Amino acid sequence: MELEEGDIVLGTVDRIVGTNVFVKIEGDREGTITFSEVAPGRIRNIRDYVVPKKKIVCKVLRISGDRIDLSFRRVTQKEQKEILGRHNQEKSYEKILESIVGKKEAKNLIEEISKKEKVYNFLEEAKEDSKKLEKLIGKQNAKKILDILKSQKKKTSILKKEISLKSSEPDGLGLIKNLLEKIKEAEIKYVSAGRYSLKAEAEDIKKADNELRETLENLEKEAKKSGVEFSILKK
Repeated sequence: MELEEGDIVLGTVDRIVGTNVFVKIEGDREGTITFSEVAPGRIRNIRDYVVPKKKIVCKVLRISGDRIDLSFRRVTQKEQKEILGRHNQEKSYEKILESIVGKKEAKNLIEEISKKEKVYNFLEEAKEDSKKLEKLIGKQNAKKILDILKSQKKKTSILKKEISLKSSEPDGLGLIKNLLEKIKEAEIKYVSAGRYSLKAEAEDIKKADNELRETLENLEKEAKKSGVEFSILKK
């Protein structure tokens, strides 16, 4: 996996030496987190944050030759949830392979697939076109795996925002109602006077975030045109 500055990666804490935390990341590479990038302020006990063998989500700060500088504190909760969610999905799909073809064969398959892509992505694509999967494990086993995948209920990511819409115009309530009626990509709920919550749901958290952001941007533009005061209450 080629890394770039700014990438969010999953790693495993390998060891803590002095004021540095050494982390194993994908591709058998090692990154370093200085204590100042573990958490803001003075750290009394580093093991309150990281311990060997623990999986953590980090941000790539710098890459200089073989040295990779990482940050733990600059990763948002949303990014942590997304990366850990992908990891859990990957492991779940690997277990499905094991249950059908056996541990030894599954290990070889995972190594073969991982040379080009993630097992999760490979099996997701197999739902639409099973030829590559059938070539690897045969039609019968491919069908068993796809039957399991299709029977699983997919988890969805939900994002919410709370907004304020106010107008001093005589027909202010009508203007606000018209604005809200134009929103089709998110679920709207009345909270209290002038306050509303918007909820977007998608299988991918990035997609849900993008959809909600786009909805809010469009709502802000339309509100400005209508002379309605718009603000986001909860970021």
